[in-house]
Amino acid sequence: MRDKLVEKLIKGEEKRQREGLELIPSENYVSEDVLKANGSVFTNKYSEGYPGRRYYGGQEFTDQVERLAIERACKLFKCKFANVQPHAGAPANVATYFALMEPGDTIMGMDLSHGGHLTHGHPVTYISKIFRFIRYKMKNIETGEIDYDEMLRVAMAEKPKIIMAGFSAYTRELDYAKFSEIAKKVGALAIADMAHIAGLIAGKAVKNPFDYGFDVILTTTHKTLRGPRGGLILTRDSEEIAKKIDKSVFPGFQGGPIMNTIAAKAICFGEALTPAFKKYAEQIIKNSRSMAKVFLNNKIRLIGGGTDNHCVLADIFGSLGVTGKEGQTVLDEVGITLNMNMIADDPRKPMDPSGIRFGTPAITTRGFREKECKRVAELMILTLKNKDNKKVKDSVHKEIKALAKKFPIPKKFV
Repeated sequence: MRDKLVEKLIKGEEKRQREGLELIPSENYVSEDVLKANGSVFTNKYSEGYPGRRYYGGQEFTDQVERLAIERACKLFKCKFANVQPHAGAPANVATYFALMEPGDTIMGMDLSHGGHLTHGHPVTYISKIFRFIRYKMKNIETGEIDYDEMLRVAMAEKPKIIMAGFSAYTRELDYAKFSEIAKKVGALAIADMAHIAGLIAGKAVKNPFDYGFDVILTTTHKTLRGPRGGLILTRDSEEIAKKIDKSVFPGFQGGPIMNTIAAKAICFGEALTPAFKKYAEQIIKNSRSMAKVFLNNKIRLIGGGTDNHCVLADIFGSLGVTGKEGQTVLDEVGITLNMNMIADDPRKPMDPSGIRFGTPAITTRGFREKECKRVAELMILTLKNKDNKKVKDSVHKEIKALAKKFPIPKKFV
């Protein structure tokens, strides 16, 4: 690389990833093939429009790679239509809102502090100024049970056009049949934001909302799906809905698709269709449950009482007197990367909350199983309890580096 400064920064990031453990639930490692596609000559090509209906010439190969990505996405998630062009998850969500609603219409989504996402209507977002958002919460924070009776009562009164099932920090499996039933009763569309668990759905380790009558699934293509950073919109069987979404994505919301990323998405979907990916998805959950068990055995409160997916949310301030920001910082020091996170009804502020959020997609990609994940959880707790003890932290960091060396980041998955 001729730009030595950028090259130095890239090598620094490579070293950080190689020598540390990535526990942020929304992050993962991609295969060498995905990396190559994402850095391919498709980067050079503008392809406004859709396959067979482009505004520029020279689309022979872009059309083929986008059609391949669509075909594989539909096969993977058992649906008829897919839009692979969204640049990320948030644009996919917003484009879908504009496709299916008018300004001022109502959307029901999960409250952010109870596990929802910013794009589900948090007041800090611009989208909350255009559409009206109402929220549902957990009925029991200790078990993660959603208050479906209250959801129905509010939906009957407010008549939302969309009922959104989905989350960014929720550890239990949603009852999609109840979501679908409530949506039908009030005449709403049932839409699932499955950005965090798309890989688990693809690997058949958790339920697929389409099997319960959902109309649309929104997702990212990284996280548990283990592809490039990008978005994806899936429509179960309605050609009318799919056409509205296509028109909303382009030309309504964004310009030309990023074709190198679409090529990488096609590879990612192909990898996720293999038997090896199914085993990977199953192992993610086994690993996260093994970590959750260690925390519970050490009397550290977990929101939802445990996990059914890739993610664990721990109240370390309430249990250990360590704030989320302190926890994130001290664990970074020993080579464990995760994120501070609000917990349900958190008395603390977002930039220094009570909780930490961590998960197992990336370390499972490296080959970690329950035994190794249990040890990582033990080391996390040891560090949190000795956050000011340099000798303990140095010892933990040494062990983390040894684990990272023993389980290198793989280049190929299948």
